[in-house]
Amino acid sequence: MKYLIAGLGNIGAEYANTRHNIGFKVLDALSKASNIFFADNRLAAKAEYRFKGRTFIFIKPNTYMNLSGKAVGYWMQAEKIPIENLLVVVDDLALTMGQVRLRGKGSDGGHNGLKDITRVLGTNDYARLRLGIGSDFGKGKQVDYVLGEWTEAELATLPSVLDKASEAIVGFGTIGLALAMNQFNTK
Repeated sequence: MKYLIAGLGNIGAEYANTRHNIGFKVLDALSKASNIFFADNRLAAKAEYRFKGRTFIFIKPNTYMNLSGKAVGYWMQAEKIPIENLLVVVDDLALTMGQVRLRGKGSDGGHNGLKDITRVLGTNDYARLRLGIGSDFGKGKQVDYVLGEWTEAELATLPSVLDKASEAIVGFGTIGLALAMNQFNTK
């Protein structure tokens, strides 16, 4: 059984340590822990992880956040992955730093990466792993905050978030969405 795990972010050194790139960070942490490596491929950096008879195709789109759907759609077709086996890992302003929410579907919540994936797939009926980055910004400063680098306090919390998110990804593929939601969603 195959799963497509799309960690969203923006390519380039200027974005590497920004809150918006937490999707990339999660896949980097999981690949490092699993001793697998990403290689540049069509529309994304791609890695494969095999665990308990499942194959996880990890992608980090190189299309920039606002065109993430192009890479997700391509790899779903190329790997023949059904929509119920798609998981998108994304930052979320509506959750406090450290919160993890696994959902089977939902709105884009104003997130341009999710918006583009929904546009390309023609549905919002796909799983997403939403990782809280908080909303500690003033009026009109959302873009600066999302594209801003982690604070020292956030960096201290980040390893536990990455670990929990990595476990949730594996859980999604091994125990299924419903059980993984019960096990990994945090308050």
